[in-house]
Amino acid sequence: MEPQAFKQFDDILEPLGAQSAQFFLAASLYHARKVSFHRAVELAGLSFEEFKARLKEHFSYGYVLSDETLGKDVSTVDNLLADS
Repeated sequence: MEPQAFKQFDDILEPLGAQSAQFFLAASLYHARKVSFHRAVELAGLSFEEFKARLKEHFSYGYVLSDETLGKDVSTVDNLLADS
């Protein structure tokens, strides 16, 4: 994944370690909510824990939680509690 057009990024990405281009592209797609966390991990070629750690290192947080996702989770918990 080193097309000629991206050679200008080599000096910036090289100190950030192996697979940095793949990581930042995968992280960007994840932050834009174009791919899931799981898919971003696959695209980055990293383990779950490595990807999460690099997100925290470069972006100060490991997960992106949308209001919609949180709302669904709260609703699910409410339903589970009501059934018990």
